[in-house]
Amino acid sequence: MEWMTAKEAATTWGISPRRTQILCGQGKVSGAQRLGNMWVIPKGMPKPLDGRTKAGKTAKESST
Repeated sequence: MEWMTAKEAATTWGISPRRTQILCGQGKVSGAQRLGNMWVIPKGMPKPLDGRTKAGKTAKESST
C-alpha cells in the first residue's frame, strides 16, 4: 500500500497540514496511522466531509 504524509494530503485536499493532523487524530480519516510523530494516510483517500458545513451535516444525518 502506498502512503502520503499529512502535509501531502493537506496539499491535495486544499486544507492546512494542522487541520489534516486534527482530522486524523479524531479518527475521521479512515486508514490513517501514526508513525512516530507523523501521520500517514493511504494514497487516494478522499477528504473527509466537514461537519461544520451544511453539506457535511446532511451527509452525516443520512449515514446514521
